Amino acid sequence: MFGRVKDRLITEVEALPSNTVPLPKSSPHRILGCSLYPPFPVGSQQALFGLGCFWGAERLFWSLPGVFTTAVGYAGGYTANPSYEQVCSGLTAHTEVIQVVWMPSEICFYDLLKVFWEAHDPTQGLRQGNDVGSQYRSAIYVNSSEHFEEAQRTKVNYEKHVLKAGLSKITTEIRVEVPFYYAEEYHQQYLAKNPSGYCGLRGTGVSFK
Repeated sequence: MFGRVKDRLITEVEALPSNTVPLPKSSPHRILGCSLYPPFPVGSQQALFGLGCFWGAERLFWSLPGVFTTAVGYAGGYTANPSYEQVCSGLTAHTEVIQVVWMPSEICFYDLLKVFWEAHDPTQGLRQGNDVGSQYRSAIYVNSSEHFEEAQRTKVNYEKHVLKAGLSKITTEIRVEVPFYYAEEYHQQYLAKNPSGYCGLRGTGVSFK
């Protein structure tokens, strides 16, 4: 259906046109039982994390105490309301992300960042392991300058340990106020529905300190 671009991040003029209609809404969270959609509880906070394939990454975050809900989707690119097939073509510039909504009285952003940095390899650019393409790039998208600065600080700190371990510089993209587009129903809590399904999460073995 689409051409495929795997080795670079496309420009806006190359992107597929936006879709005017969002994908149909998904059922409540298979594990947590709550809605994937706003409004979320008063006082909750949210961020988007890209760690490669979103199936295993979502399971990682929904298992954390203090997380209210999670959902998988697409962010960081140009095409509004994309389908999975469009994202996989590399022609939307989106990466696969997990929307994490948490209660800061129970878990803090710093703890989520620790999980994020240790759970994948943030030095690989447009890939994670054998998964190649811009949709697998590492990313943190936040909604406040405070979270942006904290994410940047932890990136600088973690990169020191990563370089000391002989790895490359961190390529994680950190941005503020990036639109999130929910993925299709079958992707939501995929590993709860398919316990033997693919999980590509692989950390570097370098501790976040």
